[in-house]
Amino acid sequence: MDKSILLDPGTSAIAIENEGARGNIVIVCEHASRLLPAKLGDLGLDPSALESHIAWDPGALELSRLLSSSLDASLCYQRFSRLVYDCNRPPEAASAIVEKSETYQIPGNKSISEAERQARIDEIYLPFRNGLFELLSSRKAGGRETILVTIHSYTPIYFGKEREVEIGILHDSDSRLAEAMLSEAERQDRRYKVLRNQPYGPADGVTHTLLEHGIANSIPNVVIEVRNDLLASTQQQATIAAYLSALIKKGAEAIQGDWQH
Repeated sequence: MDKSILLDPGTSAIAIENEGARGNIVIVCEHASRLLPAKLGDLGLDPSALESHIAWDPGALELSRLLSSSLDASLCYQRFSRLVYDCNRPPEAASAIVEKSETYQIPGNKSISEAERQARIDEIYLPFRNGLFELLSSRKAGGRETILVTIHSYTPIYFGKEREVEIGILHDSDSRLAEAMLSEAERQDRRYKVLRNQPYGPADGVTHTLLEHGIANSIPNVVIEVRNDLLASTQQQATIAAYLSALIKKGAEAIQGDWQH
């Protein structure tokens, strides 16, 4: 029995925009979309659940595109919902295909067979991972310096508790870029509450892309998390993008000369 989840085998899980960008930044947005492959239906969820933060990171793709434009950066993003497969998780992680997200049960992810799980790995995770790897490898082969920045958003209220942090600067064992950006945020007017490794950190398993593509290749890297109520309108998105663009530029300048060719 065919376990393929993509009706069109030519549909790629990864989209790449501005591939020929002249800047040194590569932006990744793993939770850009709430699209589900037609073959999976609605995974047993109602429309409100599929529009909520459990399915995607609202505003993250719009923010990523604004940053791609202002920084002349290449942008890679996942075309399908993280409920199908979370490309910021390795195949062995239970959180790669969740049966429950916050208070929501995901019926379509319960008790899936090994063949069905492998189909999602083969058709979603591996093309995404390989596509990003090829982009970074091509830049390295061309002698180009690269900084890896991943963009996420998060819900203001999680399990009934309000989150005060507005922007999180996350890192794993390589803190070069995060340290520089946090220093710049401290130097500025502190218009946002910016914290290190909040509301998530490495212990939450959110640094897979950094480990797989950044740290493994000595590429400076960082995760940026933005509370999604700050991305609710186009004006808010533009304001946050301008703020983060400045932080990223200053951070990149601060660590220049410490990049891997």
